[in-house]
Amino acid sequence: MELNDQFWEQRYQENKTGWDIGYASTPIVDYLKTLKNKELKILIPGCGNGHEAEWAHQNGFLNVHVLDYAASAIANFKTRYPHFNPAHLHQQDFFEHKHTYDIIIEQTFFCAIDPSLRKKYALKMHELLNDNGLLVGLLFDTEFVGGPPFGGNKEEYTEYFSSLFEYLHFEKCNNSIKARAGNELFIELKKIK
Repeated sequence: MELNDQFWEQRYQENKTGWDIGYASTPIVDYLKTLKNKELKILIPGCGNGHEAEWAHQNGFLNVHVLDYAASAIANFKTRYPHFNPAHLHQQDFFEHKHTYDIIIEQTFFCAIDPSLRKKYALKMHELLNDNGLLVGLLFDTEFVGGPPFGGNKEEYTEYFSSLFEYLHFEKCNNSIKARAGNELFIELKKIK
């Protein structure tokens, strides 16, 4: 199984999108509500149907960018939310993306990539963040049979992030949605220059 654009496109075509909860994730919304600066440049990679981006945009964050491998994910978002800035829609491989951001939101993207790419993910996140930029979101703190999603734990994840980021938060999530309660870590990682 190769987790490429065709794989993800097929999942959307067959409506096999079990990761999509149908609304913006509570921990992400609660975090965004704490931000006073609505001009921050924010990226949501592996955005899927983009519920978090939609919520952010509707609540005054106008510099939100979404990125997904699957053309259908971007097309679905564009159809549902036609007023979103088309220059902020990126249909491409995350590892080929070239812009920089103040905040990158992690919401079921890390668990979707092959675990062999996790160190590369951490390095790419570091590259895409501006100085003092933040990687914020959720990582699974559980194991899965097969994948995707691919699980893991805090000890494993620190191997990828500890040399690149300062940990502002890296702990059990206390406001996960019911189906994921007890199985998520909330992260707020600050880029080390």
